[in-house]
Amino acid sequence: MKFKRHKTSMIPRTHIKIRNGRFEIMGMGTWHSYLRDPYHLLLTIPWTGFLILICVFYIAINTVFALAYILGGDCIANAQPGSFLDAFFFSVQTLASIGYGAMYPKTTYANIIVTIEAMIGVMGIALMTGLAFARFSRPTARVIFSKVAVITLHDGVPTLMFRTANQRRNMILEAQMRVYLMRDEITAEGQALRRIYDLQLLRKQTPNFSLSWTVMHAIDEFSPLYQITPELLFKTHSLLIVSLSGIDETVSQVVHARHSYPAHEILWNHRFVDIMHHTPDGHRYVDYSQFHNVLILDE
Repeated sequence: MKFKRHKTSMIPRTHIKIRNGRFEIMGMGTWHSYLRDPYHLLLTIPWTGFLILICVFYIAINTVFALAYILGGDCIANAQPGSFLDAFFFSVQTLASIGYGAMYPKTTYANIIVTIEAMIGVMGIALMTGLAFARFSRPTARVIFSKVAVITLHDGVPTLMFRTANQRRNMILEAQMRVYLMRDEITAEGQALRRIYDLQLLRKQTPNFSLSWTVMHAIDEFSPLYQITPELLFKTHSLLIVSLSGIDETVSQVVHARHSYPAHEILWNHRFVDIMHHTPDGHRYVDYSQFHNVLILDE
C-alpha cells in the first residue's frame, strides 16, 4: 500500500504519556508551548514573567530611542550632548507623555523621533492595558470534584456516581454536566483507535448550582459500561472525562471546570458518605469534611 506524504507547519511529533491512568500530552497547557503564538503566550505566562517581560520591553524601547536621540547630536534642549542618561530619561518622558518641560526637542530630527515614539507609546500602553485586563478578567470556576467515582446500586440499577461542589458562596446558573468515556478499542479491520462515548446522566443540568451535586449514570443495556469489569477498564485504559459549564452569577460570564477519573479511581461496590445532615431545630447543613469519603459495601 502506497501513501503520500504531505508537508505540515505543525510540530512533527507530539509525545503522549500515560501517568496514573491519564493520557498526558507533553507540553499541553504550559506557557512555553505558545512560543510561536505571542498573544496566547502573554496570556498564559506566569504573572512574574509577564511583569518582567513588560519591564524588559520598556527598558529596551527607551534604550533604542535614547540611542536615536544621541545620533542626532545636540537635539534636546537642557540635555548634556552625548549623555545617554539624559537621552534615556527624555525618552521615558516622551513615551509616557509626562512632559515635565525641562527637556524638549529643539531640532526637526528630534521632533520626528518624538512623533514616532509618541505613537509607539500610545499603542504600547493600549496593548499592555488590554493584555493586563484580559488576564485579570478571565472567568474561573472554583469547583471541586470527588477524588473518586463509585459504582453502586441505585433503584436496583448499577450506577456510576461522583460528586461535585461549588467552592464559592455564589451560584452557577444553568449549570450543565457532560461525562464522556474514553477507551482503547480495535475495529473490525484491526485498527486501533481511542473511542469516545457520551454517557447519559439521570440529571445533566440544574437551574442553579450552589452547594453540591451528585452526578449519576445508570449502567443499563444502553450504557457503554454495560457488563464491563474492573479488569477491562484497566486493559482498555478507560478514562472518564467530566466537563461542567454554567454562568457565574457574580460576573455573568460562562465558567468551565473539568476533571477526569482513570480506571483506578473508579471504585466498585462503594458508596459516598452522606454529607447532608439535619439539625435538632429542623434545619439542614452540608458537611464538606466528608465530601471525598466512601463506604465499602458488602458483596
